[in-house]
Amino acid sequence: MEFPAALTNAIQQLAAGYPMAQLKSAAQELSRRYRQETGQGKVLLSEDLQAAAYALARMPATFGAVAAALGYALEATGFEAKTLLDAGAGTGAACWAADALLPLQRVICLEREGAMRRLGQELMCEGSETLQGAEWQTADLTAAAPLPKAELVVASYVLGELSPAARSAALQKLWEAAEGMLLIIEPGTPAAFAQIELARQILVGQGAHIAAPCPHEQPCRLSGQDWCHFACRVPRSRLHKQLKGGEAPYEDEKFSYLALARFEVCHNKSRILRHPQVAKGQIGLMLCGAQENKSVLVKKKDGALFKAARKAKCGDTIEV
Repeated sequence: MEFPAALTNAIQQLAAGYPMAQLKSAAQELSRRYRQETGQGKVLLSEDLQAAAYALARMPATFGAVAAALGYALEATGFEAKTLLDAGAGTGAACWAADALLPLQRVICLEREGAMRRLGQELMCEGSETLQGAEWQTADLTAAAPLPKAELVVASYVLGELSPAARSAALQKLWEAAEGMLLIIEPGTPAAFAQIELARQILVGQGAHIAAPCPHEQPCRLSGQDWCHFACRVPRSRLHKQLKGGEAPYEDEKFSYLALARFEVCHNKSRILRHPQVAKGQIGLMLCGAQENKSVLVKKKDGALFKAARKAKCGDTIEV
């Protein structure tokens, strides 16, 4: 999904208010903090300059990952939420993605950092009527107070910022707030996937149904050095390339995710776990199915299945 033009323009106007050298320095420092200090419950961002650098560096990738994960969840369920709670909203990228895919009428953004709230609210002034009317609240997932309820609750890149002791309680609060679906997105790393697995174990044990990516509710079959993750390709603007010091016109954001529903989900397709291996007249697929994970070789003689496999990418579903 294309990054919204209105949001691109708003971010470019934002960048014009700061020297590029300051933005690059702030972005590099934020990257270091998130690599080295995340998962300790620390405040990683508190200044307006840092929030601006975060928006420039991370909003496109976060938007892409949330749009991809939510798209898969909606495809599997046909779910149409009208209310959204973005828990740990940052500068609001997940809200923009959800607003592009759903007929939202009400959006609530929870964010503990004032700089992020201020900037997110400013950027949403350029969005739809629903985004312009979004309610921004100061909230911390580690606090005792319950969260506002919504049909769809999104927690993107949030669990990794919490201390291990706080994650289970935060997951419980997120699930209690979700009237229809909870969508969790984390980086596509083994450590982040472990957090996704924790959510799966806790919440499926309480009756949650898996909407995506898994076409089953059994324990995850991946083990050892393997973990479930996908990728979305994010175009990079000239400004984005300047900030990150690269020339590539795109970057691939790797992410893991889990969509949990309060209703039963009928799974009749398998999920493609790895990039299809394309050779002359045949395509190799690694699939997660309802009963097992398996490798399948689809050949040209398979007709419609071969055509579907030729268009498919890692993360898509296919009926085999």
